[in-house]
Amino acid sequence: MNAIAVERGETEPSLLDVPEPTPADGEVLLRTLRVGIDGTDFEVLDGNHGGFPAGDEYQILGHEAVCAVADPNGTDLTEGELVVPTVRRPAEGSHEFFERGEPDMAPPGTYRERGIEGAHGFMAEFVTTPAEFLVPIPDAFAETGVLIEPMSNTVKALELAFASRSLFEWDPERALVLGNGPLGLLTLAMLQPTVERSYCLGRRDRPDPTIDIIEEFGATYVDSRTTPVSEIADVHEPMDLVYEATGHAKHAYDTIDVLAPNGVGVLLGIPSEWTFDIDGGRLHRELVLGNKALLGSVNSHIRHFESAKESLETLPDWFLDRIITDVYSPTELEDAFDDSTDCIKQVIDFT
Repeated sequence: MNAIAVERGETEPSLLDVPEPTPADGEVLLRTLRVGIDGTDFEVLDGNHGGFPAGDEYQILGHEAVCAVADPNGTDLTEGELVVPTVRRPAEGSHEFFERGEPDMAPPGTYRERGIEGAHGFMAEFVTTPAEFLVPIPDAFAETGVLIEPMSNTVKALELAFASRSLFEWDPERALVLGNGPLGLLTLAMLQPTVERSYCLGRRDRPDPTIDIIEEFGATYVDSRTTPVSEIADVHEPMDLVYEATGHAKHAYDTIDVLAPNGVGVLLGIPSEWTFDIDGGRLHRELVLGNKALLGSVNSHIRHFESAKESLETLPDWFLDRIITDVYSPTELEDAFDDSTDCIKQVIDFT
């Protein structure tokens, strides 16, 4: 079968002919329909994140998938049913976080991640996975269901943000999203019913489709080249919530300055190594005296996927029509993995 993978020693994806998998007991055989491409895939290709499955000379990419059940294999699922698989799986042995249903909180070394860390992904014609890691979705989500996995990460991040403010009444009115890529735009869309004013930071020149989307939501576009994060509170206003989706390490510390008292910043980007100077004492004081919080969030699990599925149903049609800009077949790898264009969300369609 066809699979899109990266081979050891390479930094570009290849279309490989690999054996079709056979489901074990409790596993389901899935026929892949669509797989989204995101920044993590490029980090895996560059060797900056994740790792190959043990003993294999290639890693199948992709973790944002929509699949159809090809063989339920004795599970409660039905043939032809559409599902979205979660990403994280236990490493060898039993781990308390998985037993408690909290794999998204498991520490490094206790898990594998499909298409990222130590496990093959979903960019193949067929894949297998235990049924417990599958979320059924409506047939209407066959094309847009690839957005559920990234949205689930935002669901979890916001859950953590609100949990960190749960000791007092916290009703965020002003939110800033750092990053106008697919995750940032999805988050901006998800925040619209919650906040009164929203902002989204990017580095693109007009005319640009992401800026058009930001402004159609009634949000304010902030160009980081003219207004750095550290100056946003002065130029615009302090923020109750900051959502970081850039992987730009300095933004983590600049976020402290942009937060209003009692505000919280959630970090999702994964930066490369970078040493720079900061005034640690001043930032420490800002956190303490302003009752501010800064926290990290990674991965998500079943309940976050379920909530993301519900959120997807509420997003406006015009937005869904415009965020998935490029759909490619598995043979169009060079174009599909070209991140230098003005595309927003690229998708591989295996149908």
